[in-house]
Amino acid sequence: MSNVSIRYIVDDVDAAIKFYTDNLDFEVEMHPAPGFAALKRGSLLLFLNAPGAGGAGASMPDGSKPEPGGWNRFQLNVENLKTAVEELKKRGASFRSEIIEGKGGKQILLEDPSGNPIELFESTR
Repeated sequence: MSNVSIRYIVDDVDAAIKFYTDNLDFEVEMHPAPGFAALKRGSLLLFLNAPGAGGAGASMPDGSKPEPGGWNRFQLNVENLKTAVEELKKRGASFRSEIIEGKGGKQILLEDPSGNPIELFESTR
């Protein structure tokens, strides 16, 4: 499988790097400037941009600026969601809800330091 790239706008690139590497097993691919970093986990490349940094952090012609947060997210599969959530809570992580159970499995929305959601998912299969 080829790499998949996702870009998140974050308030603080260094804080986001620490969060993703310490809590979600990402590795730093590159961090050439304070406003940008590329992290990797498996075939996923996660680009982190601070508002105003580079083309991806630039304001739109109407003056609107990129902002962190929202509801779009990527999903990380975990083997034991309850254990993962307990460990992340011990580390001070923030969640948008409690664990939700559905037909296909269990999920929860974890937030990075800028409020960007990451869905943690445990399949019932």
